[in-house]
Amino acid sequence: MDSKKVLIITYYWPPAGGPGVQRWLKFVKYLPDFGIQPVVFIPDNPTYPIIDKNLVKEVSEKAIILRHKIFEPYRIASFFSKNKTKKISSGIIPNQKKQSFLDKLFLLIRGNLFIPDARIFWVKPSVRFLEKYIAENKIDTIVTSGPPHSLHLIGLELKQKTNVKWIADFRDPWTTIGYHKSLRLSNYASKKHKFLEHKVLNTADNIIATSKTTKKEFEAITRKPIEVITNGYDIEDIDKQDLDAKFSLAHIGSFLSERNPAILWESLVLLLAEIPDFKKYLEIKLIGAVSQEVLETITQFGLNPYLNNLGYVSHSEAIAHQKKSQVLLLIEINSRETRSIIPGKLFEYMVSGRPIVAIGPSHSDFAEIISDTNTGVFFDYSEKEKLKNVILLYYNQYLDGKLKSNGVGLQKYSRKSLTKELVELLNK
Repeated sequence: MDSKKVLIITYYWPPAGGPGVQRWLKFVKYLPDFGIQPVVFIPDNPTYPIIDKNLVKEVSEKAIILRHKIFEPYRIASFFSKNKTKKISSGIIPNQKKQSFLDKLFLLIRGNLFIPDARIFWVKPSVRFLEKYIAENKIDTIVTSGPPHSLHLIGLELKQKTNVKWIADFRDPWTTIGYHKSLRLSNYASKKHKFLEHKVLNTADNIIATSKTTKKEFEAITRKPIEVITNGYDIEDIDKQDLDAKFSLAHIGSFLSERNPAILWESLVLLLAEIPDFKKYLEIKLIGAVSQEVLETITQFGLNPYLNNLGYVSHSEAIAHQKKSQVLLLIEINSRETRSIIPGKLFEYMVSGRPIVAIGPSHSDFAEIISDTNTGVFFDYSEKEKLKNVILLYYNQYLDGKLKSNGVGLQKYSRKSLTKELVELLNK
């Protein structure tokens, strides 16, 4: 009996690096174990802000990969400033007060000319190509993964033209995502985003969200069935790591200016003043793209002597750092809109065996997961004293050689378990 074929339309795919690629790379890895043949449609010549060539080795040999050319305006914009377009493309938007004329111009163009995003020019050619492919290869189910949310418009048109079953997977929300307000949207652009979001949510047969809050937000817009399938962790082939000699607090991933946690820097300054030996052991490890505002704030707090800014590393190196750092930092923007965000790295953090210090808005979805799995402590932005006390507790455990995390109930977040949930939805 032939495997059921499912067409997956995604923008981020190896050699793309960063969090956007992991979700469907791992689903595709495990789908064949459940009798599903993944057919993955990706751009042939994309402009990825982050490259990780090591991930190419992780692509399942059982996947059928389709490529189709894409035109991206970022290529033209990069002629004026490659660095700025790369940052905006990866979601790193400069602090509003520090935006240059060029920053403001790029954001104005990005937010108002390209709706819903700069990959909009891939929609029409992809629909023409895939309409024919679906008919010739007996595809009855498609999945679109966004952001970029332009990919959901490919699903929308294919649904209308072929009547395939369509599942829209939202790795992040659409109009309520944290950076949406930073795009300098006109009234027209804002309404157009909401119109397209409404149309996608009410045309797809099924919707997948990665958090309970996003599901709740979508339920106010549509009556279509919505499933929550979070991100997760994979069993990575990484050797056991010796722990850092220093008391390392490691943040892994993009460190946006809006995530700049004054309560963390203030807590560390207080501990440096109160504990004579703390300065001998403290290390602040930043791994990934870091905004200039974060680096300037660290300097202003006098924490530069303890900073180890490693920049972007491959996914496998990031996993190694997760396993050897003393404490892992997870920081989300302090706003109502970001309560629904569950950073993908959380799940890899949880199986690292290292305790997590998480800072975010109160009632965050990821606070519940950290509490339920006993993998660390969550703080909202008003809990500086509590944060300082927990860092001190972890520091004393580090000195005694007893600092570790004792996670519970982690198996349900494994990529294979989550793929099983996806397969149940695909087979409905």
